[in-house]
Amino acid sequence: MIYLDHAATSFHKPPEVAEAVYHAILNTGNSGRGVHGASLDASRLIYKTREKLSQLFNVGDSARVVFTSNATESLNIAIQGLLKSGDHCITTALEHNSVLRPLYLMEKQGVRLTVVGTDKKGCIDISQIEAAICKESKVIVITHASNVLGNVTEIEQIGKLCRQYGLLLILDASQTAGLIPIDMQKLGISVLCCSGHKSLLGPQGIGLLCLAEGAIPNPLKVGGTGMDSFSHTMDLPLPTRLEAGTLNTHGIAGLSAACDYLNHYGQLQILEEATVLAKRFIAGIQDVPGIALYGDLDAIVRTPVVALNIRDMDSAEIADELFYRFNIATRAGAHCAPLVHEAFQTEEQGMVRFSFSHFNTQDEVDEAIQALRTLEEETR
Repeated sequence: MIYLDHAATSFHKPPEVAEAVYHAILNTGNSGRGVHGASLDASRLIYKTREKLSQLFNVGDSARVVFTSNATESLNIAIQGLLKSGDHCITTALEHNSVLRPLYLMEKQGVRLTVVGTDKKGCIDISQIEAAICKESKVIVITHASNVLGNVTEIEQIGKLCRQYGLLLILDASQTAGLIPIDMQKLGISVLCCSGHKSLLGPQGIGLLCLAEGAIPNPLKVGGTGMDSFSHTMDLPLPTRLEAGTLNTHGIAGLSAACDYLNHYGQLQILEEATVLAKRFIAGIQDVPGIALYGDLDAIVRTPVVALNIRDMDSAEIADELFYRFNIATRAGAHCAPLVHEAFQTEEQGMVRFSFSHFNTQDEVDEAIQALRTLEEETR
């Protein structure tokens, strides 16, 4: 199989990630639930992984690295835990439903929401974000990169806006963490949310919530923590305050190994290699008259994601043809980003998304190009 769906999950993992998960399954217990060796080994592993991730994103204090089940849970904790009735929140039309649905929920609870649109290439105008700021504004929630288009937002400028107006910046880094270096302190990010199973190259079922000093959400869930068991509340220090229940120690072990791989290989090297493949793919199909490409393909920095359609074919039909005839795995449909499709008027058709990894090869890219050319010829 030619796997070109890395924006959904990185199918190819470094071997050491699987080895770390296997070792943890065989050797670790439940962190914080005992003083025996297996429990203490789990606690040490989790602590070391927090330290690695704190350094990777320049969080500043590893206690502010919170483990969750995925980016969706992280975003729900941040959005529901920091906004309250009467607050104003600004977001964009590029967002995934993991941002939009929690915001719509908070809107029903009295939060006022402004959604900033995109231009014809799916880019955000920072001046429109600034124009939306008012005295009730508290939070800007924005994706670092569109999961559909690959467009990267100008986080440094948005961070400056947040500092200027005293706003919190919640960043959905699901598509960029592990691919584009992120310095929370330099960029002014209050809350960074991401999954471990995409460009961080870790296992599924593990996510991150990294908090700047002063950004402390109310807990989304409450329960056992292994400490202060007689307390009726979760009014506990970080990270325990936001980590009720048993942690995914095995997933954390895999993520720890993935951090080592990223540090050794280099995030920018990974981005460069994957970008070369994406550009090769674009060059191979952009002159085909029946293929429509979406997004800002000329941007200096973008993720290795390419969204397209073939004339009026349904995107699901294209993806099926690619897989069953050519053994090429892609993603079709709305990609959980409805406002992007409204902007490009592809609500019914959807888009086919190709997303590349440095584990892919030029031969695989060339096969994908030829497959699309064949499908396009058949629609004439």
